[in-house]
Amino acid sequence: MASGPTAERGLTSARIRHYHYRIVLQRLRRLREASKADLARAANLTNTAIGEIVADLRGLGLISVIGKRYQGQRGQPATLLRLEPTGAYGIGVRIDRNRIETALVDLGGRLIDKRSHCKALPSPEETLALVTADVEALHAHADSLSPGRVLGIGLAQPYNLGAWLDRLHLDGPTLALWDDFDFAAALRASTGLDVHAENDGTAAAIAELFYGFGRESDDFVYFFIGPAVGGGVVLAGDYRRGIGGNAGDVAMLPVPASRLPSAPPPSGPYDILLARASIAALMRHLAWRGHAVARLSDLPAAIEACPDGFEEWLADCVEALVGPVLSAQALLDVPNVVLDGDLGTPIMEEIARRLRIALVAAIPEARSAPVLRLGTFGSNAHALGAASLPLFIDFAPRATVLDNARPVTPKGEAHAH
Repeated sequence: MASGPTAERGLTSARIRHYHYRIVLQRLRRLREASKADLARAANLTNTAIGEIVADLRGLGLISVIGKRYQGQRGQPATLLRLEPTGAYGIGVRIDRNRIETALVDLGGRLIDKRSHCKALPSPEETLALVTADVEALHAHADSLSPGRVLGIGLAQPYNLGAWLDRLHLDGPTLALWDDFDFAAALRASTGLDVHAENDGTAAAIAELFYGFGRESDDFVYFFIGPAVGGGVVLAGDYRRGIGGNAGDVAMLPVPASRLPSAPPPSGPYDILLARASIAALMRHLAWRGHAVARLSDLPAAIEACPDGFEEWLADCVEALVGPVLSAQALLDVPNVVLDGDLGTPIMEEIARRLRIALVAAIPEARSAPVLRLGTFGSNAHALGAASLPLFIDFAPRATVLDNARPVTPKGEAHAH
């Protein structure tokens, strides 16, 4: 192998070129459709460089021509390009304490297929058999659309599945088995595909970064209200993992104790956000009010039957969110907060409306409240984020690419793992 300055320059050139591939794919994802001149301006590259990159990406099957732009053009009409949806696929596996989901997503961000199992999480071995069968079915589906284009599997699951069961009102004897089980390694061995594992809150934030609000902004903190509450941190167009993969684990942020009579007293002077701003807390309060909810699908009927109880939880939830949202803004200096959840658009819009008012009232002197945006994907966020993970790793312009370039997959080939 060649060594010395010439080899180093060649290696650096290759890394920069791969990084420029990713920049162009990102800009095209944000613009949705664009000419080569549009891409040159957006990526700050020369027309010659863009022409070469576009030709390469078209050859790899990642970009396609969709037509011509005639309006407002001088001379020849411009050729319009877009991401080719069939150019790559990701499979996502989302594991939660009461749900198992497997999803297939294309390069354009479309949810092609999804398998769901709403049940108490079984043992890791039983879950592996179920998930492997679903992955194989979705892999076959992808190959029927465009053979050899599945890049890998993204795995999203809460860490410490056997913890905080009292706060979540669960009694899962199998959940403790998960704490020492490497499900990613087992899934890699059973499917033969590369597996990228992240915390489920981080995965949902990746969906928002890759296909949602991330089309407009490179910096935001993400909150998701589900059975528990989770989140993620996005800075400079990349997600942050933290030392243990728990960056954005907003569930553990300390908050004052709830004033709801249904809330168990905390063991110390503070409680955690999980105990107040979560569907588990809402279900606990509705049950205290005499409207027990056995499944998430029963929640809308219980809310309708007990509007006063829902209103009490809603006020408590918004009050609990104020401190964590302002803390995230103060620590990270981010202008945007994205709020998503499993509760459906009308309820999430009401939470966001009240939270905006509460943030303005609580903001310190000489500061402005963050811009609060509703999330894009709701109940699909975790599964879509998991499936987006291999696509993000292979195609997003992450700074680490300049240190260790990972080439895009040639047309007609899959990664060998």
